[in-house]
Amino acid sequence: MKKYKCLIADDSPMELDIMEMLVGKIGRLEIVAVCDNSLKAQQILTSQEIDLVFSDINMPELSGIGLLKSLKKAPVFIFASAHTEYAIESYDLNVIDYIVKPVSLERVLKSANKAIEYLDLKNMSETRQPQAPHTDNDYFFIRESNDLIKLHFEDVAYIESMGDFSKIFTINDKKHITLVSLKNLEMQLPSTSFTRIHKQYIVNHNLITAISTDELVVNGKYTLPLSTSLRQALLDKVVNKKILTRHLTKES
Repeated sequence: MKKYKCLIADDSPMELDIMEMLVGKIGRLEIVAVCDNSLKAQQILTSQEIDLVFSDINMPELSGIGLLKSLKKAPVFIFASAHTEYAIESYDLNVIDYIVKPVSLERVLKSANKAIEYLDLKNMSETRQPQAPHTDNDYFFIRESNDLIKLHFEDVAYIESMGDFSKIFTINDKKHITLVSLKNLEMQLPSTSFTRIHKQYIVNHNLITAISTDELVVNGKYTLPLSTSLRQALLDKVVNKKILTRHLTKES
């Protein structure tokens, strides 16, 4: 199977060594550069073809976020930071994952597998024409590999963006990949069932079981991030008319 070239950037020598050791255990990743500052990383990223970057955020002169923004054609990024306040901004930049330090093999492996899946599907999409879902009645079809898969609206729990394609999760814990972007899915799926809650997620709002300030729960078991900018629209659409209140207004 194809190996992907990756770069690691962190200004802490100890954390750089730990990340290099952990990433080195992942067979499908080839470490081609290890940088102790983001300026070195930028030079390599603008001169070589790199598939995946593991980067710290708080680095002198140029932050990890600044590094990503400085690239005209950025590879897939995974941020690792002890500061969780950067997570929302990172996801708005289409970072594929955000690891909270201290890092562990389990967490790095989970992020790496997500990135590898994305890169594999991206390579596949370059050789195939995307197929838009066909919606009608209470179901739609997607093309997956060489098959047409029928999905009922009520069985779809949520959809996650994977860049140019999307990952559809069903209530029975199955997942399907379609070479259709989340933006295109949002335009084609019925708004009576599906709502955008985050740059990376659409949910079946009929299956929402709890909503907090910055996340929600779907079908009682899937916890997803909720964008601040989209929260009020979700409340207006799904919740406000259904809230039981302490006081009722009598009709005259």
